[in-house]
Amino acid sequence: MYRDIVDFALTTPGWLHTLAEIGTDAGLFVFAALFVVCWWRARQAPARDLALAIAGPAGVVGAYVVSEGVKVLVREDRPCRGGIATIAACPPSTDWSFPSNHTVIAAGAAGTLILAWRALAWVVLPLAAVMGFSRVFVGVHYPHDVAGGFLLGLVLAPLFALLLVGAVTPAVRLARSRLSPR
Repeated sequence: MYRDIVDFALTTPGWLHTLAEIGTDAGLFVFAALFVVCWWRARQAPARDLALAIAGPAGVVGAYVVSEGVKVLVREDRPCRGGIATIAACPPSTDWSFPSNHTVIAAGAAGTLILAWRALAWVVLPLAAVMGFSRVFVGVHYPHDVAGGFLLGLVLAPLFALLLVGAVTPAVRLARSRLSPR
């Protein structure tokens, strides 16, 4: 399946190659902007809602750290190291393939944003899926790297965020009590 996707990708127009290469990183900025909007939206909401908006990015970081650990344990070579022509340059030999960190971050961001603002699900889940697919399309990951990364991010980031909410909610209440006019 990897070869079929990469071979197809090479037949597509150059503008699509550029879009696929820049799109994954640009998508991460879209998620960052959505976190800011989510925080802004929750700033006057109940303390737990704001705590979820604050804990979401920390949950994504937690999922990323776990994915880095999995990469070191699994040590799967990138598919682009086999002399296959790809759109993107192959990462260095010390940068392992499984799981796709870009996908972990994207799916983790989607999952934690959905926790804080359910109405975003129709936007963030497809965006995370397209970002993951782009990693195969440009040739730097196998499909199972992306599937594993999606699962890790979508499960772990919201879990970590929910674990943090218990600590963040009282901090939000305290900050609000100190900042509110008397």
